[in-house]
Amino acid sequence: MIPVYWEHPLITEPTEPDSTAPWAPSCSVAGFALDLRWMNLPAALERELAAPLTRAFADVIATEHGAVVNADEGRMVGHYWLRSPELAPRPQKDAIHASWHQVDKFVSGLAKRFPRVLVVGIGGSTLGPQFVADALTRPNDHRTIHFLDNTDPDGMARVLHVIAPLSDVLTVVISKSGGTAETRNGMLIVREAYLRAGLDFEKHAVAVTQSGSALDKVAANWLARFPMWDWVGGRTSVTSVVGLLPAALQGVDIAHFLGGAAAMDAWTREARLADNPAALLALAWYHVGNGRGDRAMVVLPYKDRLMLLSKYLQQLIMESLGKRLDRQGALVHQGLVVYGNKGSTDQHAYVQQLRDGRDDFFATFIEVLEDGRPNTPEVAFEVEPTVTAGDFLSGFLAGTRSALSEAGRPSVTITLPWVDEATIGAVIALFERAVSIYASLIDVNAYHQPGVEAGKVAATRLLDLQKRLVEHLAAGRKGNADELAVALSADPRDAFHILRHLAANGRIASDGEGLGRTFASLG
Repeated sequence: MIPVYWEHPLITEPTEPDSTAPWAPSCSVAGFALDLRWMNLPAALERELAAPLTRAFADVIATEHGAVVNADEGRMVGHYWLRSPELAPRPQKDAIHASWHQVDKFVSGLAKRFPRVLVVGIGGSTLGPQFVADALTRPNDHRTIHFLDNTDPDGMARVLHVIAPLSDVLTVVISKSGGTAETRNGMLIVREAYLRAGLDFEKHAVAVTQSGSALDKVAANWLARFPMWDWVGGRTSVTSVVGLLPAALQGVDIAHFLGGAAAMDAWTREARLADNPAALLALAWYHVGNGRGDRAMVVLPYKDRLMLLSKYLQQLIMESLGKRLDRQGALVHQGLVVYGNKGSTDQHAYVQQLRDGRDDFFATFIEVLEDGRPNTPEVAFEVEPTVTAGDFLSGFLAGTRSALSEAGRPSVTITLPWVDEATIGAVIALFERAVSIYASLIDVNAYHQPGVEAGKVAATRLLDLQKRLVEHLAAGRKGNADELAVALSADPRDAFHILRHLAANGRIASDGEGLGRTFASLG
C-alpha cells in the first residue's frame, strides 16, 4: 500500500562532531509533510514499478559512492556530498571542508567593509542563490544581495543604477569555465562601471570558478578565488560555494541550511517507499504523467518568500529530465514542464484554466504553517473578527486544492512548518533526490545537458556571421538581407535577424523599408 501522507521531523546532528569545519550541518525542526491524497495513486503502482524503483535506489546509492554516472563527461556527480562530506572520497571530502573554511574566513574578515553584494552569473550559478537569498532575507541581514543573471545591457544598467555608488559593493562572479558568455559579458560591463567610478575592480571582486579556468586566470589578483568542481553540476550547486558564499555574506545560518539538506538526504536514502518522500514524489510524477511527463507541474507556493521556487525548479527539473535520448540511446523525448508563481496571486491569473480548461497538469502546493515571525503586527492583525490575513492565505490554498480536486485535477501538497534555513535546505534536497529517482525510472541521464550546448554552438555561429557581415558592410558594400546573405553563403533569415538588430541600435544604416530594407555601413 502506497502511503498518501508522510510526515517527519527535520532532525540531524552535526555529521562530524570532531571536525574543525565551521559549518558541521545540524538542525532540529518538526512538521515537514508530503500529502499525496489528491493524486489518486493506484495501490498496485508500487508493485508495477518494483523493478525500476529497485534500479533507482541502486542508482542513487552508486552516485553517492562515487560512480561515474555522467558517462558523457566521464565524471562523478557529488552534490549530495556537499552536506555530508563524510560520504565523499577523501579528495572531495577535503575539498569541501577546505571550501567551508575559506568562505568562513573570508566572510568573517570583511567586517562591514562591503554592506552590499552583486552576484554575476547565469543559470545554476544564480537561480539557486537567488531563491535562497529571497526566501531568507531579513531586516537585520549583514548585507543586501543583488544579481545580474543575463546579458541584457538594459537589465544590467537598471541593477547598477540601484546599487550605485559602487564604492562599498562587493562583486561575486560565478562561472565554472569563465567562458559562459552571459557571465563574461556581465563581468566586463560591471568592471567598466567600477572604472568609470574611479574604482579598482580587483579590490572589489571575488570569483567562484574551477581551478585553471579562464575566470580563474582573470581573477588572479582579485580579493579571493573560491572553488567549483567538475563533480558538481550548476543546477545542483546551491549547497556548494556557489550558494554558500552569497548566503554567508547575507548572514544565513549555513549549518542549519546544510543540516536541513542533510536530513532530507538521510530520509531519501531509504529503499523502503513508505520512508522515502523523494521516491513517493517521483512515483507520483511518473503515474500522473504516464511515465512521459504528459502533465506539466504547476508549482503553487502559498508564501511570498517562496516565489522564486518555481524558477529554481524549472532549471533543476527541466534541464535534468528534458532529454532526447534515454541511457540506452533510444529516442524518447522525455521531460517534465514546470511553471508557476505563487498563491493566492495565481488564483487571479491562470487558476481559472487549471480548474475549467485543459486537463494537462498537476499542481504542487507548498504550504507554510507559520504565517510569519511571532509578534509581528501584520501576522497578528485581524482583518475580520478572529480572522487574520494568514488565515485567508491558508483558506485559499485549501479551497483551491478542493476546487481542483472536484474538477478531477490532481495535486501534491508539501507542508513546511515555517520558512528558515533548515526547511529551505530540505526542500532543495527533496527535489534534487526526486529528480534523480524519477530520471532513473524513465532511464535518462539527469546530469548532462546536450541541448544547452547546442544552443551555445548556434549562438557562436550567429556571432561569427555578424562579424563577417559588419566587415562586409565596412568595406563599402550594401544590400538587403537576402543579397548580403548570398554574398556570405549564409541563411537569409539569420542575416536579417542580425542586420535588423544592428540597425535598431544605430550601428549600421537602414532604409527602413520592412523585410526588403537595404543595409549599409554607417562609416
